[in-house]
Amino acid sequence: MELLIDHVSKRFKDKTAVNDISLKLTPGVWGLLGANGAGKTTLMRMIAGIMPPSSGQVMYGGVPIQTLGEQYRNVLGYLPQEFGFYQEFTVQDYLAYAAALKGLPERRSREKIRELLERVSLLDVRGKKIARLSGGMKRRVGIAQALLNDPAVLILDEPTGGLDPGERVRFRNLLSEFAHGRIVLISTHIVPDVEYIAACHAIIRDGRLLATGTTEDLVGLAEGKVWNCTIPADAVPEYEDRFRIVGVRNECGGSVSIRYLADQPCNGSSAAAPRLEDLYLWLSPQGGEESEGREQ
Repeated sequence: MELLIDHVSKRFKDKTAVNDISLKLTPGVWGLLGANGAGKTTLMRMIAGIMPPSSGQVMYGGVPIQTLGEQYRNVLGYLPQEFGFYQEFTVQDYLAYAAALKGLPERRSREKIRELLERVSLLDVRGKKIARLSGGMKRRVGIAQALLNDPAVLILDEPTGGLDPGERVRFRNLLSEFAHGRIVLISTHIVPDVEYIAACHAIIRDGRLLATGTTEDLVGLAEGKVWNCTIPADAVPEYEDRFRIVGVRNECGGSVSIRYLADQPCNGSSAAAPRLEDLYLWLSPQGGEESEGREQ
């Protein structure tokens, strides 16, 4: 089983949101990393079959997803950044409605809904209206919705938004268990959310694919670019002008320890073991982020 993104591009009236991306997704958890506006949501909407590409194609099992049609939708689970629901729906009603749309038999639907409500810790609020839930609880309802049909392909767009640290851990554990024999693609700009559960990652910027590979392979690309140094606290602005500082820690005696990215270190620096987040920041631009183009 594989999901092939083959030279996919998406152009809007005034912007190319996705530019000639090719990627082969195999079973396991994949992280799609990029800043807000990098093109993640546009790419995921094309992979989900919601938005047609301007050029290129997405294929599942060697067949274009447009050709597969309902057959592809039956094996797909999708959580958008913002999922819609009727204001009067309770959690139970919404999931029953979503299950009906996915074609689940009623008995199987009841069993699956209860199972998922337990897994995402929402069983106690199943009779509450979704509109009255916290942001994190609403997100967990969306995650449960995406898992209803035991999808072979699961696409989650910024799924951890609004989740507290404990909920993030439970979510990562749930996905790790679910991913066996399935393709799971998670988009995020929060690297730790996928660093430890994703087998592979793809990093995009300005709609282009910058790098892809396992965590170990990608971290290796940042070798020799991450440094630690202790400096006077009042020297931080000077160092910010010279380097990409990714961490600052106060020390005793008016000094600070900084972690920074550079091809060449300053005097007194020591090499630091790189992390995936270091590579992500190394490849990402510093400064403002553009919003993705909108379909006209």
